[in-house]
Amino acid sequence: MKKKTKLVGSALSTVMALSLVVGCSSNSGNAEPTKEPAKDGNKVETKAEESQKYELGKEQLDITLFGNYPWYAATPKWGSDEVTKWVQDNKKVTVTEVPNGGNNVQKLNTMIASGDLPDIIWGERGTDVERLREAGLLVPLDDYIDKYPNLKKWLDPMALNMLRSPDGKLYTFPNWYTNRPNGNAGWVVNKKIYNELGKPKLETTDDLYTYLNLVKEKYPKVIPFETDLASEGHGIDQLFSAFKESNLSFTRFYAVPDGDKMTSIYKDPGFRESVVYASKLFREKLMTQDAMTQTRDQVQEKLNNGKVAVYAATNATLYSSQGHAELVKSDPEAGYFMVKPIHKDGLDPSKIYPGTYNKLGWNSAVITTSAKDPEAVFAFLDYWTGPEGMTLQMWGTEGGYWKGLDADGVTPIFTDKVKSEPQELAKYQAKMDPLMWVGNTVFVDDIKGKFQTTLAESERDWSTYWQYVVTWPTQGDATEFIDLYPQPESEEGIAFQRAKDIWLKVRAQTLYAKTDEEALAMLDKAHDDSMSAGFDKVLVKLAEKWHKNKAIMEGK
Repeated sequence: MKKKTKLVGSALSTVMALSLVVGCSSNSGNAEPTKEPAKDGNKVETKAEESQKYELGKEQLDITLFGNYPWYAATPKWGSDEVTKWVQDNKKVTVTEVPNGGNNVQKLNTMIASGDLPDIIWGERGTDVERLREAGLLVPLDDYIDKYPNLKKWLDPMALNMLRSPDGKLYTFPNWYTNRPNGNAGWVVNKKIYNELGKPKLETTDDLYTYLNLVKEKYPKVIPFETDLASEGHGIDQLFSAFKESNLSFTRFYAVPDGDKMTSIYKDPGFRESVVYASKLFREKLMTQDAMTQTRDQVQEKLNNGKVAVYAATNATLYSSQGHAELVKSDPEAGYFMVKPIHKDGLDPSKIYPGTYNKLGWNSAVITTSAKDPEAVFAFLDYWTGPEGMTLQMWGTEGGYWKGLDADGVTPIFTDKVKSEPQELAKYQAKMDPLMWVGNTVFVDDIKGKFQTTLAESERDWSTYWQYVVTWPTQGDATEFIDLYPQPESEEGIAFQRAKDIWLKVRAQTLYAKTDEEALAMLDKAHDDSMSAGFDKVLVKLAEKWHKNKAIMEGK
């Protein structure tokens, strides 16, 4: 789960007050030449329009990009690795990161105030995008989506409509959008430890508690339960999912649906049970004791060294696959495997979702009015999300992990290197992850799935195998809950920020509670404090946006 970041209102207000809006001009363009009228009612491009379509590689295209997250850095640097050097040489595209210095909010507001914005801002959808749009700083993408083939082909039409801003226009180019279940959240188990302990049943929260105690007794140097970055919800959100059926909103709004309303999360029975359970694990040292303070690198080191018995996180397959690859190098019997979602006894396992997905993906790229040629920038993003761009990002340049294309003209034909060097491929994809700004989930999953069916089970890629077997079938569709956040400068937005501050504080406090009663008392106080801060009005606004989303999804 990625942290959301907020733009500082004063800078944007200054921008609007000064009308600091740079005009947007774009080249006209087209799609593939068509002689006959389209039967589906879509616009038919002419040959004249085709000649005006921006062609990557004909001239140098320099693009600046800003990652609107404090943790973000565009590594590897563009042109320093084989793939981006290939794009630089063959497509004449160079992407230069505008560093955020670890303080993305301050940096972005400085750029806004000076009127010197990057071509692309990459970050969360929702309120940040809308504030930039209202300030006149974003380029609508509607004129381009019909001219370039990939986004229109791969993005679900319903998702496209849900991405539209209140003015009816499209401004965001989504990342890892999809039309089917996907996701990496779930429960991972240390194979060797599990086997040595006799392969006990590990299905319910009672089973988990018993197993963690057994690990603590038999393996004192091993962490029974690793949460990853609990400060961002990893691990403890998966515990919440174990105590609540059809949990789709999770903790992102500090509220949960109840009938047709949204209610305080602090009063939700499943959430309260999960908090008590997590506190108990922490108190009894069955959970990593630095859950709230550790870094991503520290977690990865523990996974790589096999010092974790059970691991749960939102991106479990990505990080576990790296740990698995390291462990099996020296011991083929070691490594990790995944189990179906842990759940409270008595709940329906088929309704337990350790993670969610939505058809719009999890963040997006927007093109600013500072871009000299916004259509050229869009052309690159559309290329980067298309078959060739995604193949480069996922499997490198031709001659390494793949050579030639299948009869369909888009599917790479994999070499033996994919099977012989799975750990190196996993490292490559992890390295390229910061440059995957407009990931195409369906294309990548189809390619991986098609290839995996040709392999024996022992040869299959670890993460892909467990995605197909466990994580994808157990993620919940949370599309109806996207972008519910109120505008930060509104009355509800200010109340939501206060509620967020309360949430961040109590989430850590409850983990350190000395008794179950103390943890519950903290939740009750957080509820009262949130309501005193105006969260009751936020709940109404969340419900309104939720119902609007559902209406769009139903075609109303």
